Amino acid sequence: MNLIHAIILSIVEGITEFLPISSTGHMVLAAKLLNIQETDFVKSFEIIIQLGAILAIVTLYWNTISKNINVWKKVITAFIPTGIIGFVLYKIIKNVLLGNPIITVYALLIGGILLILLEKIYKEKDHHVDNMEKISYKNAFLIGLFQSVSIIPGVSRSAATIIPALLLGTKRKTAVEFSFLLAIPTMLAATSLDLIKSSFSFTMPEYFILAIGLIVSFIVALFTVKFLLDFIKKHTFIPFGIYRIVLAIFFWITILR
Repeated sequence: MNLIHAIILSIVEGITEFLPISSTGHMVLAAKLLNIQETDFVKSFEIIIQLGAILAIVTLYWNTISKNINVWKKVITAFIPTGIIGFVLYKIIKNVLLGNPIITVYALLIGGILLILLEKIYKEKDHHVDNMEKISYKNAFLIGLFQSVSIIPGVSRSAATIIPALLLGTKRKTAVEFSFLLAIPTMLAATSLDLIKSSFSFTMPEYFILAIGLIVSFIVALFTVKFLLDFIKKHTFIPFGIYRIVLAIFFWITILR
């Protein structure tokens, strides 16, 4: 991996982390397009630069994060299932799932179909939860349980949290914002675990590439978050579902056949 590769992957991460289209899946497929060899460092890079996108959420939601303890209780409750599953299955995630384009394509396709089906049955109503504080601990835990499925590249952590939140009676904006905040402990834990498992054994050039990746993903994610919040005011998630299906078919035809 060279610096140009790192910048491209970081832009992809910043754009896709919070959209329901799978950031990890996009990086796996982008790496395939760029002929980047899936080394241990590349896999670590794909995990660690997600922290840059998470810093964008910390920046944009600082007031909520620093002052609202009730929201944090719900977020931590939702994080517990993914934290346990991610820790137990770390080796399988990194050695089997990450970098697997076939799994990624199937997950993108199935996720796209589910997003479209969701929008066909979901109708936002006045009594639906319109504030993160009002999400029950039970529903928070269930949302987190669904998020754990996103250890499969291509599933999308964002989609895996937004879909169950909507089905449990949460308004779109609230579901999306809860997904944003849930990303903080989830990605922080994933990054910390990978750094510990790798014993920080990176070379100086690799540390430089990681630093550039974090900065680029942070900047791009700032714009993406604002875009998504504006988008859902007038649109459904169907365009994202269609995009996932088209992308899966494209990569199946051009790369995997």
